[in-house]
Amino acid sequence: MRRSPPQKPVDYLPIAFPAIMLGVFFVIPFAIMVAISVFERVQGGFYEPAFTFANYARFLTPFFGKVLAFSLGLAALVSAVCLLIGVPFTYMLTRLRRGKQVVWLIALLGVLSLSEVIIGFAWSTLLSRTAGLSNLFVWVGLMERPEAWTPGFAAVLTGLVYQAFPYTVLVLYPAFSRLDPSLMEAARTLGCSPARAFANVVLPAMRKTLLATFIIVFIFALGAYLLPQILGRPQHWTLSVLVTDQAIYQSNMPFAAAMAVFLVVASLALVGLSMAITGRKGAAGV
Repeated sequence: MRRSPPQKPVDYLPIAFPAIMLGVFFVIPFAIMVAISVFERVQGGFYEPAFTFANYARFLTPFFGKVLAFSLGLAALVSAVCLLIGVPFTYMLTRLRRGKQVVWLIALLGVLSLSEVIIGFAWSTLLSRTAGLSNLFVWVGLMERPEAWTPGFAAVLTGLVYQAFPYTVLVLYPAFSRLDPSLMEAARTLGCSPARAFANVVLPAMRKTLLATFIIVFIFALGAYLLPQILGRPQHWTLSVLVTDQAIYQSNMPFAAAMAVFLVVASLALVGLSMAITGRKGAAGV
């Protein structure tokens, strides 16, 4: 059956509420942010209406450009690591009995219940020199002396992956649960090894879900604020940290809004690119 296009205004009622919510909670705030980004800052920490691109010009300096590149690269790396670990984990999770799946899902939800502050300080303790994991490695003979692994880039990456991993699994879980087991059985019957069958059969069938998961984790990691400050050095701070610093501590709302616009545009560009890729692949498949 084909759905007929809307003929009357009443036919648009099912999408009226989502459209209103999208406008109230995204379009209007984003429009206000764009407007403030072209305002001019005045003395005393205030700003006045204007139409200047000085805030964007300042953002395009080498320092802030480097921070933007680092934030995008870190978000992409977190997404890639989460998929690299989460895809085989979720596949094996869906192969377990229902009772064991529930236990693992509850454990993942327990991680989601932790605040970013708790996660940050917990990992800062585990990666410290005095009470961290390095003491355990010294005790078993793998290291000669304890070392501090925080602050550093590896600590920031570890904390963000730990925080984003439950989201990765929960997004992948429904799709892997609906995956037809006969696909793997057919590939194994034709002589494929388990690893090759998984790479050549399962992953291509899940490409849209994998892309959607990458985007979700990417946007989540792009907005990281506390973990880069707790686990990293100033050179490991993301753009979200600088946005908050300019808005709250420097009282420069126009410049903070300009940086926030770049973050939103980068996220929307990634979503648009993924839609173009999936649309092109769908058209080619037809």
